[in-house]
Amino acid sequence: MEWKFSENLIDYTEALEFMEQRVGEIIASRADDWSGTTQECVWLLEHPPLYTGGTSSKACDLLDARFPVFETGRGGQYTYHGPGQRVAYVMLDLKRRTPDVRKFVQDLEEWVILSLANLGVVAERREGRIGLWVAQPDGREEKIAAIGVRVRQWVTFHGVSINVNPDLSHYAGIVPCGIAEHGVTSLAALGVKADMKDLDEALQRNWGRIF
Repeated sequence: MEWKFSENLIDYTEALEFMEQRVGEIIASRADDWSGTTQECVWLLEHPPLYTGGTSSKACDLLDARFPVFETGRGGQYTYHGPGQRVAYVMLDLKRRTPDVRKFVQDLEEWVILSLANLGVVAERREGRIGLWVAQPDGREEKIAAIGVRVRQWVTFHGVSINVNPDLSHYAGIVPCGIAEHGVTSLAALGVKADMKDLDEALQRNWGRIF
């Protein structure tokens, strides 16, 4: 397993090209009876401000294209990426693990739930809503992590994004994940003083508990 950490902002097209190449290499390595040297990979990074649309995106949910918009093959609808948000791109060979996409998504969710719990945040699933949510004392529920994956020949790519300290006003350009009745939050907005390094350490620490 390879872990990649990027401190600089990574262009979205660069990330896509890397994932496409790595996924292809992982698939090709199967021809050697699993003895290929291509490694599975988790890449933790930040992007410059942009919006991405998944396979279920609706044009009406793109309210103000103030940043570049990328249509991508991952699942889900529109989401925002930008500085202060940790994106985890996960490239795993489910054929060598458990060939079950639903379980993979649930495992990603549990990985993030455990990692955020280490930082003092209770993140929860909600029936019928993609992503992970934080319940506020006044009853409001706000999204702290988004999930959108793609699978090619049982190899995964794309992944999760977790709000550490992004500019939450940038979400105003979209209806995040097609859900208008709930807002978004971040570790900073919740008063949690954790930074990217703290989150990265928690994600690495909990990886082996799930995967």
